[in-house]
Amino acid sequence: MKRILIGLIVAAVLAAGGWFGFNLYVQHRATAEVEAAFARLRAGGAKASHGKVAFELSSRTLTIEDIAVDPGQQSQMQIKIAGVRATGVRQIDDSRFSANSIDITGIDVAVDQGGPAKVKASYKIPQLTIRDYAGPLHSGTVPANGSLADLYRYVLGQYASVAASSLTAPALSMSFYSSDGPGSHSEVTYSGLAIQSLKHGTIDAMKADRATFSAEMKQPGKQNKLTGELSNIIVNDFDATAIIDALDPKTSSDETHHRVYRQILAGPYTLKMDHGIRIDIDGFVIEDIDVQPSKFRLAERFDALQDQPAVPTPAQSREMLEKIAGIYEGIRIGKAEVSKIAIGTPQETGKVNAIRYREGELAIEGVDMPAPQGQFKMERFALKSFSMAKLMRLGARFSEPGQMPTPEQTLDLFRVFEGVDIKGVVSPYKNARHPVTIDTISLSWGQLVGSIPSKANLVVKMVTPTDSSNPAQQPLIMAGIDKLAIDLDLGAAWTESSGAFALAPATIDLGNLAKAQARFALANVPRGLFTTDPAQAMGQAAQVETGAIELSLRDSGVVDLVVAQFSRMQNVSRDAARGAIVEMIRAQGEKVAASNLDAKPAVDALASFVETSGQTLSIKLTPLGKVPVLQLMDVLNNEPIVALAQFRIEASTGL
Repeated sequence: MKRILIGLIVAAVLAAGGWFGFNLYVQHRATAEVEAAFARLRAGGAKASHGKVAFELSSRTLTIEDIAVDPGQQSQMQIKIAGVRATGVRQIDDSRFSANSIDITGIDVAVDQGGPAKVKASYKIPQLTIRDYAGPLHSGTVPANGSLADLYRYVLGQYASVAASSLTAPALSMSFYSSDGPGSHSEVTYSGLAIQSLKHGTIDAMKADRATFSAEMKQPGKQNKLTGELSNIIVNDFDATAIIDALDPKTSSDETHHRVYRQILAGPYTLKMDHGIRIDIDGFVIEDIDVQPSKFRLAERFDALQDQPAVPTPAQSREMLEKIAGIYEGIRIGKAEVSKIAIGTPQETGKVNAIRYREGELAIEGVDMPAPQGQFKMERFALKSFSMAKLMRLGARFSEPGQMPTPEQTLDLFRVFEGVDIKGVVSPYKNARHPVTIDTISLSWGQLVGSIPSKANLVVKMVTPTDSSNPAQQPLIMAGIDKLAIDLDLGAAWTESSGAFALAPATIDLGNLAKAQARFALANVPRGLFTTDPAQAMGQAAQVETGAIELSLRDSGVVDLVVAQFSRMQNVSRDAARGAIVEMIRAQGEKVAASNLDAKPAVDALASFVETSGQTLSIKLTPLGKVPVLQLMDVLNNEPIVALAQFRIEASTGL
């Protein structure tokens, strides 16, 4: 029995010795592996160091303290980590390992972007916890060529090589400093950060409970401060590989679209500026953000930013705007919406219900803003087929100081968007009792020849008060008309194959006065007429011929208004005034008919139109042969009667 007991004691001692010996061996191996990893970094030109390394065998916990990495050479980034504690560490294969949990403390990343306009940035994460991690044993070589694009591609590449069920960080703070530009110094702090399901560069969901930021804005002679707070930030379905592709020069010919974000949500949002200005936003959502590598070319944009001087020349500014336009051109957004915006000052507050972007349409809805004479309200304002890239390029052309844009450059605005819609406007007008009310203003254009539209349409439905300070409107006011209802519909289009140009429809309805309609046609209109060169336009206009012209005027009160005004001017009764006007028309018509008998029906119709209120006057002019437009305009200025002789005139009146 004694021998057995002694044997058990010896076995226990040997086992304990073996355990501690193996633990020391594992500890030594872990230290050697960590040191080998840091040696590889140093071999690539980086400065890399660490403190104590420990490995606890029973829980397979690896601890590394005081990590510091500087890529060296043209270094732009320095990384410091107070400590890393990985639990449940296992080697998956020769190149990858996993861990049940990784806790990282004291992360501090500093980026120092050189160049004429220095940019410095720092990122601090006090605590980061990663669950169910799997990633490479060795990181790739940190780029040391000073390229910001290569650095971002490296960081995103490392990010795409790992997987984890979750990442959480109670806080993340970032600060930025620039030696040039309006935002000289800014800080952003996130709290409650969490990432779910990270795998191969994709993330199922990211969230942040809150983000606060501040920025100091430099302006000549003063410095303003901007502060803000954003809550409930959520990102669904993020794919970093799309950005990696856009940073890779090998994908410069890739015309396909790669989705980066499926959805971004956030709100409420508060922004405060000096002098009591405050902006509150209920929330915003952006969906389906794609990039097209062949146009996005993020690497080229980064290189351009690095080479940008502190004070760029006008030519360099134009080039930068062109490159920024390229970024917008390479981004496609399915939908974006900002809801319930309030813009306030200590004196008053304006509100916007929503700003929306979808399928090329940029719309502002539900505007309610203070104005000098009262409150301005607008149901909707929209730009059709809006292109931010084209707007940036237009801005680049206008950036030359002291130089007026050419007509061709100004007309390039037609390329930025293809129409405007305005609905539901109520606006005070001077001291009038009634506001201006706009039901609809819709203007659209297209079929550009160069920068000039060859097709356009305008629809206006509105009511405007009469202006007592305008002498031209005195007859309306004296007739008791305090507002005008306007209904306008104009359409014009050129057909290249036939050379025909038509103005149709052309309708204006002045509610309580009259309704006028016109149809006007031109033939043999050449493409070369659509030019900003006056000499070329005049040369091409010589080919244009006049087509049929149709006019109609429906009296809804305009005849009585003219008669009343004539009655006051002549101090006669209205019946006498009407009779006098009819006689003047007939007398003038006799002179016209003496040279052109076809004009007599038109004179008789006009006299009848004035004689009896509430009628419709219709006139049609049909060319008797080829009538060149320039020739017709010249004859109209000098011999109107001769000009009319070139047309067959048809006229009628009716109730």
